[in-house]
Amino acid sequence: MKRPLKPDETRIWGVVAATVHPLPGREVPKAEADPPRSPGAALHLPVQARAHATSPKPRPGLDVIEPRRKHRIARERDPIGARIDLHGMDQDRARAALEGFLRRAWDEGYRAVLVITGKGVQGDGVLRRRAPEWLAAPQLSPIVAGISEAHRRHGGEGALYVALKRKPRG
Repeated sequence: MKRPLKPDETRIWGVVAATVHPLPGREVPKAEADPPRSPGAALHLPVQARAHATSPKPRPGLDVIEPRRKHRIARERDPIGARIDLHGMDQDRARAALEGFLRRAWDEGYRAVLVITGKGVQGDGVLRRRAPEWLAAPQLSPIVAGISEAHRRHGGEGALYVALKRKPRG
């Protein structure tokens, strides 16, 4: 049997519910009137700001692969032309290897490649964090069309799909 919420629990739930936004096309539920508080009562909520490991976000100027193309790459309907594994490399060596790899893949006409960075010890690896920055570099802008986190079977958070631009005819 459920017990009714206490007034302070209702207030706390109201604060939590105020941070939720409805999906597009859904109605916002009508807010109930706040229960009366005693004059000296203050609302104290524990704040836990935990940094979550998020998927790498491209820097300005580098797009995310469009969802349909990413799906085709993940399902291997658009073939992954080549793969590079950056595990065990330091930043300088990894960046040089990545740039050389992308140039060779683009020269060979590949449209999608897989870059395996690894997750790092606690999910915040240096290569994982830095790879989107390297891919957004001006010298790679004629080659790289966009990036997205790889599907779980291709490495998930520890890998990136890199969409390459078409080679100009000439």
